[in-house]
Amino acid sequence: MEHQVYIKKSNGETELFSFEKLRRSLRSAGANQEMVETIVEKIQSQIYDGMSSNTIYRKAFSILKGKHKSTASRYSLKRAILELGPTGYPFERLIGALLKEKGYDTKVSVTLAGACVTHEIDVLAEKDGNVYTIECKFHSDARATSNVKIPLYINSRFLDIQEQWNANSKNTSHLKQGWLVTNTRFTADAVNYGKCVGLTMLSWDYPKDNGLKANIDSLALYPVTTLTTLNKREKHLLIESDVILVKELFNGKEKLVNIGLSDSKIDRVLNEVQQLCSQDCN
Repeated sequence: MEHQVYIKKSNGETELFSFEKLRRSLRSAGANQEMVETIVEKIQSQIYDGMSSNTIYRKAFSILKGKHKSTASRYSLKRAILELGPTGYPFERLIGALLKEKGYDTKVSVTLAGACVTHEIDVLAEKDGNVYTIECKFHSDARATSNVKIPLYINSRFLDIQEQWNANSKNTSHLKQGWLVTNTRFTADAVNYGKCVGLTMLSWDYPKDNGLKANIDSLALYPVTTLTTLNKREKHLLIESDVILVKELFNGKEKLVNIGLSDSKIDRVLNEVQQLCSQDCN
């Protein structure tokens, strides 16, 4: 029988550990029922009051990695995105790729004139004659949240750009809306303000069932930091050479050669790449 245990979260708070939540996260990563119950039983036998949530994650990840690497990769998605830092540019590339998969024409790191000042925009997206400015708030700390000051600032920038863009007769498209994307979470006030002024808001799990995690999983747009066959140094060598997405390695053996991997390791990496995103990488 599953016993009640209070664990310590990354923010220092304690909470009652949910075995059902663990099961859901494992199933979401693609683990079958047998694997899920194997991991739950292992955690049950080792868990104790005060154990950190990070320790529990590492134990589950270690078991998954030994049994099915691509499942472990998906399970580690949140941490993999955190590892894209320290700059926000790789995260911006990830968001640009996500929007491109949804049919938008996208540009990353664009300078636009506003009515009052010039602005650096993380991602500019266009679809069906409408243009959207997307601002990416990247956090390298999973505990960080974006409070209401962020959408307040983003919306004021958007309005300045919108006034200038739509008044320019040379623009054949309409600047319709601003977006705000973060890899962690928004506070309740931030979400409420975004709804009030018409900002599209996207965080790790917001909107419900259509947040960042859900979109990445559905489109198989995994960052290279999810790959369990690469060490931290190798992942960052790829990022430094502007390889951000696993799908960029699907037919990109030379990118792995360029960072000095052996033929045998390249074979292991490419096998994981194929398992992780399959036909979605083509």
